[in-house]
Amino acid sequence: MFNLKIETYFKLIFIISLVSIISAFYIEHYLGHQPCNLCLIQRIPYGLSIILIITNFIIRKNQKFFILLLALIFIFSFGISVYHFGIEQGFFQESAVCGLKNTSEIISKEELLKQLSEKSISCKDVTFRIFGLSLTTINIVVSFFLILLSAKTFKNYEKF
Repeated sequence: MFNLKIETYFKLIFIISLVSIISAFYIEHYLGHQPCNLCLIQRIPYGLSIILIITNFIIRKNQKFFILLLALIFIFSFGISVYHFGIEQGFFQESAVCGLKNTSEIISKEELLKQLSEKSISCKDVTFRIFGLSLTTINIVVSFFLILLSAKTFKNYEKF
């Protein structure tokens, strides 16, 4: 990879994360493709990375620690994406995460029955593809790239 300034790496990760979040919301709200629960969970690392990078630009201390946190966040993102891909391909069974939307708000059996009668999006159903790839597959590639980028930045931190 290119030897860029550390701020450039942070900006690149910030832009990729921001585009990922905006794209997910666009696909959901404007194109009408409802996400499953794992799809929603896969957004969390991008939101966290945006918050961390903004915090880093405000604090301007311990940048190496922030880089390590970003690497860990994208390792989590990669793991969730691989698991979701495994469910899509039938390698794994759907877990409880793929079930009911928000069980903490269910108070009565009527509410539970109402939620069960609503059509929920299955984690194994791919409702949107780009170039024949599910968004989960694309997230695997993006997360892996961001892991490599964060690892390279962490390893070469002293050279910047």
